[in-house]
Amino acid sequence: MNQNAISLSGRVFGGGSPPLIIAELSGNHGQSLETALKLVERAADAGADAIKLQTYTAGTMTLNCDRDEFRISDPESLWYGRNLYELYEEAHTPWHWHEPLFERAQELGMLAFSSAFDRSAVDFLDKLNVPCIKIASFEVNDLPLIQHAASTGRTLIISTGMASIEDIELALRAVEQAGGAVPVLLKCTSHYPADARHANLNTMLDMRSRFDVPIGLSDHSLGIGVAVAATALGCCVIEKHLVLSRKSETVDAAFSMEPAELRVLTEECRRASLGLGEVQYGPVDPTMDPYEHRRSIYVAKDIAAGERLTESNLKVIRPGHGLPPRHLTEVLGATARRALPFGTALSWEDIESECDST
Repeated sequence: MNQNAISLSGRVFGGGSPPLIIAELSGNHGQSLETALKLVERAADAGADAIKLQTYTAGTMTLNCDRDEFRISDPESLWYGRNLYELYEEAHTPWHWHEPLFERAQELGMLAFSSAFDRSAVDFLDKLNVPCIKIASFEVNDLPLIQHAASTGRTLIISTGMASIEDIELALRAVEQAGGAVPVLLKCTSHYPADARHANLNTMLDMRSRFDVPIGLSDHSLGIGVAVAATALGCCVIEKHLVLSRKSETVDAAFSMEPAELRVLTEECRRASLGLGEVQYGPVDPTMDPYEHRRSIYVAKDIAAGERLTESNLKVIRPGHGLPPRHLTEVLGATARRALPFGTALSWEDIESECDST
């Protein structure tokens, strides 16, 4: 398998094939299982390859504490001032929903997995036989978690939005020490929404070269441009948040894609992947004559036998049945061997021997 590909449940993504398109449901279900199931169905309608959940509870993420450090302090954050415990309580996906959501995704031909935020989530997902486990950007420094997830033998998809080079090296070492499969590293900009100017997709290429692992994109920007560009750079995974409508008041709605947008993204990313193709010169169709519609030298006025060939009676035009244009300076001033009617494709046989091709 190509080193920049990921194989899940017998399907290969990247490495010459289109990337794995993941629809992240996150908290956009608004604590409604009916809405969550609709999101799964809309993801399938849009052509996504997989859906992803987030497996945590407020209690596995943080403490139920109202001190200042337990509130989001970034004034540019969508959740500025929110208490962490309350936010996670609102956004979490009930664990007993996982199985019906995964089953519905599989019925619709999609893969289904989740992000694990602690050991209990890893164990829970392992029992559900997920094809892979995601490690979120803010958990990249939780090496015990990464080791435990890697020890399941399942492929890890690790977001790096908050990771330094050293953080990534330590995470990869933790995977290796646990005997885990080669993970996928996702370039991620941990802003919500993220500005395309901060995507820095060339970092993906550096990660692939530096760490020799498959690379992908966790994209929180609006629109499809960043994802299509990442596909053109050879990523094997693209993850985008999905919401039924950005007008909803769910926690991630502002930077999530609506189903119709996700459909465009999947179509254009796959088109971009197909467009990369192989190294190939000349016509794609081997039966096509490459010279038929190219320019060549033609007789533009009737020329009598023995008459000089000049710029006034020759012309470089389409089609390509005459001498190639590079020979024009050689034939100008030469003599016609025979009468050449208007519209004749000039050949060496039409010219006195002193002008024969070398």
